Amino acid sequence: MTSLAVVPRLLRVAAVLLRYRLDELVDAAHLFRPLKLVRPLLGRPSVDVRNLPRGARLRLALTELGPIFVKAGQVLSTRRDLVPGDIADELALLQDQVPPFPGSAARAIVERELKSPISRLYVHFDETPLASASIAQVHAAELPDGRSVVVKVLRPGIDAQIARDVKLLHSLGALANRWHPNADKIRPLDVVAEVEKMLENELDLQREGASASLLRRNFASGVDLYVPEVHWDLTAQRVLTLERVHGISSDDIAAIDAAGIDRKALAAKGVRVFYEQVFRDNFFHADAHPGNIWVDVTRPVEPRFIALDFGIMGSLPEADQYWLAQNFIALFERDYARIAKLHVDAGWMPSTVRLDELEAAVRTVCEPYFTRPLSQISLAELVVKLFQTARRFELTLQPQLILLQKTLLNIEGVGRMLDPEIDIWAVAHPVLKRILRERYSPLRTMREVRKRLPEWFHLAPQLPELLRASLEQIAQGEQRLLADVDTLGLQRHLMRRLLRMIACSAFGATLILCATLLWALAPQHGLWLPLGMGVTGLASFIFGWSRRS
Repeated sequence: MTSLAVVPRLLRVAAVLLRYRLDELVDAAHLFRPLKLVRPLLGRPSVDVRNLPRGARLRLALTELGPIFVKAGQVLSTRRDLVPGDIADELALLQDQVPPFPGSAARAIVERELKSPISRLYVHFDETPLASASIAQVHAAELPDGRSVVVKVLRPGIDAQIARDVKLLHSLGALANRWHPNADKIRPLDVVAEVEKMLENELDLQREGASASLLRRNFASGVDLYVPEVHWDLTAQRVLTLERVHGISSDDIAAIDAAGIDRKALAAKGVRVFYEQVFRDNFFHADAHPGNIWVDVTRPVEPRFIALDFGIMGSLPEADQYWLAQNFIALFERDYARIAKLHVDAGWMPSTVRLDELEAAVRTVCEPYFTRPLSQISLAELVVKLFQTARRFELTLQPQLILLQKTLLNIEGVGRMLDPEIDIWAVAHPVLKRILRERYSPLRTMREVRKRLPEWFHLAPQLPELLRASLEQIAQGEQRLLADVDTLGLQRHLMRRLLRMIACSAFGATLILCATLLWALAPQHGLWLPLGMGVTGLASFIFGWSRRS
């Protein structure tokens, strides 16, 4: 139920939508149609919207409604699997800029959070902000040792304001979920949940500092990507102090050319950095628009990027990371049958999907793209269309994959802005193959086994009892193998698979354990014998868990 307290604000939202002629959003609920009669009484927007496309009108309306609606629009712009492309493109242009709050209030928040007078913390603290957004604003400062820093400070009272606005968004989402004819596709309540989660993360600046610290460690060399240092002694939940960096926005082509930077090399480096973040480190900057990705003009010979604003970061479950990497490789190699099988093996689609139909659908999407030169193929656009096609086959699209999809669009956009002729495929394919070769090599597998050996030794005495209990539950019918009692033949097949999995897993675990012990306790005998034993054990595992009967 919608709380009566939010009814006046809901009416204001409806009025703004009417003023910007977003009738298709109001017409879905027949109860709102009478409101159109009062449109002449609502006044006119600051610009003539009669000839503007719907996406532009929606962007202007959200801007007028305020910062939280701007953030909702930014999140909605990432859901290209749910909203039309023209609307998503316009919503991606939303800027989170609001008037600054007084510098004296920022000073008071810093002193309260860091429990010290600001004169002891910084030699100089500029009360005039460098930038201001709906959640926080940034001030320049100087440390006692002379280093320049920036201090990010949350807005006073922002917690209560966000709680109030999120409640309003929930009410709007509930109304849209009930009345909008395409609610099952747009899933407004899921979008509201994403906005709420994003806002919760942005309200904790210590979390943002931890994200910056990890990304800086992942690119410690600073050759390709530079991440400013976090000053932890001057950081708390509502205050974040970072090293001050200088650069130019990655979309300022004139300034980049004036600095003598090779834009082709810079664009290729941006693509490589993205794939390293996702598939090497499994931790990527998920808000990589040009305002947050700068270019260091002090290094024209060896150009690099500078990352800013770490409030939205992404990572994938290890299994999804592997399946996604394999899907990219199959896409690079135009192996449509493998793409179809990988989607099912990953659990993104039900096992009942006909692989030949899914393969045909993937081919239908991809083949028109491959008639163009590779430098003209948008990998991001192709991935979006594949996700949209896969939804017909009951694709379960996780939020992490949606965030990755949005980041891929941003990175490719920056790359093509720097170098319109960049061949994303030629740059990305070898990088991804190298990362996968290193990540899943036998030597790395052996190192992982060696690292987990103490844990396995601790659990080993419990395995026989756990296995016996599981078999007893199966025998007693406490774990039903199938819902349909008429498929006894398939049950017998599953039992054979279970026994094969147990036998192969036990054999493989024994071989890997022996190989690890031999490598750890008798390294003088060389690497090849334990390596061979480990590979054989791993192959036994794979055979035991494979889908073949």
